[in-house]
Amino acid sequence: MTSQTPERLLRCPRCGKMTRAGDNPFRPFCSQRCKLIDLGAWLGQDYRIPAQPADPGGDAWSHPEDPEHQG
Repeated sequence: MTSQTPERLLRCPRCGKMTRAGDNPFRPFCSQRCKLIDLGAWLGQDYRIPAQPADPGGDAWSHPEDPEHQG
């Protein structure tokens, strides 16, 4: 008796198309087109990590031995 592993399908994060995972050279994308569109979005800074703006009056690079840090 031979057991075959079931074919694993992944959803393309760009277009949503279902594609086989095992033999796809563009994984996790379904095609080179979706892969390049996603790369262009990264390079165009379409993806951003939300953050709080820096305090303009604060000294972000103060040394730990500064008197302000002594307690």
